[in-house]
Amino acid sequence: MVFTTPAVRAIRQRFPDTHISYLVEPGAAPVVAHNPHIDEVIVAPRRSGLNGLAAEAALVRRLRADSYDVAIDFHGGPRASLLTWLSGARVRIGYDVVGRGWMYTRRVGRPRELRARHSVENQWDLLAPFDIAPPGPATFPVEMPVAPSDGAAVDERLARAGVPRGGRVIVMHVSAGNPFRQWPIASFAAVAAELAASDRGHRVVITSGPSDRHAADRVIAAARARLAVGQRDRVLACGDFSLPELRALVDRAALYIGGDSGPLHVAATSHVPIVGLYGPTLPARSAPWRAAVWPAESIEIHGLPCRPCDQRSCTPGDFRCLAWIQPQQVIDGARRALARASSSPC
Repeated sequence: MVFTTPAVRAIRQRFPDTHISYLVEPGAAPVVAHNPHIDEVIVAPRRSGLNGLAAEAALVRRLRADSYDVAIDFHGGPRASLLTWLSGARVRIGYDVVGRGWMYTRRVGRPRELRARHSVENQWDLLAPFDIAPPGPATFPVEMPVAPSDGAAVDERLARAGVPRGGRVIVMHVSAGNPFRQWPIASFAAVAAELAASDRGHRVVITSGPSDRHAADRVIAAARARLAVGQRDRVLACGDFSLPELRALVDRAALYIGGDSGPLHVAATSHVPIVGLYGPTLPARSAPWRAAVWPAESIEIHGLPCRPCDQRSCTPGDFRCLAWIQPQQVIDGARRALARASSSPC
């Protein structure tokens, strides 16, 4: 979702007077809810049973009634392909996926191998029919605007946790969508404790996905156990953050640390310095897509023949691509990112 936002901006610039709708499932809708280049966000929940079929039919009727000229399928999954076809748009653009390519009027090749090419550029291939120039992270960055209400809610929560308005907040996101992207709890705790101990002005906020709250609790407990009694309040438990609140939180941060998952790319829509941990994925494919003036450090293990992988099975069995990253590498990356940010004229 985040990686499609540069393409949305490009379409708006190329066709300033067109009506742009974005069809999205509920979980990712906040990414585009306040996007200034989109006229309408259509949220399409997944439902099962007869109610689900009825809702899907109603959605198709709505799309057909709106008489779209062009439909672009950035997702390429079965449901997205089918809805693109059923929309009735005269021009339907999508990847040439086996078994579904016939649903599009214009098909774009997508190699099956994992290339060292950024996902934004892969999405951009779908804009070829519109004669749009190649993308650049400075001119077409990823975007997710912050609603004022979300910023105010985050300010209030940080204030309750004892963080002053000008306090240096370090956000550390410690959960991931699958075990291939889960850095060890002990490693996160070691980094949090070191950054908290090294500067009395640092407040480390540990975040996680709502289904992985226990990971955040374990990191907080382990980090505080490493600290002197008077330093333990520098590692904070602030509860769950919604996706819009997480985006507002990183605007308050001096640094973001996390694995290659959705929250890292939400953070990339801000100007916060980022330290990204890459295991089965490559920075060349998913590093923060924004101007180089905003610091981003990519931490990875080089030279592993099994990397990158499709994240279906771990050939060595120990998730070494991520587990072998040492806390000191991340600490060093954090210090480099903070130093670059403090010396930047921006």
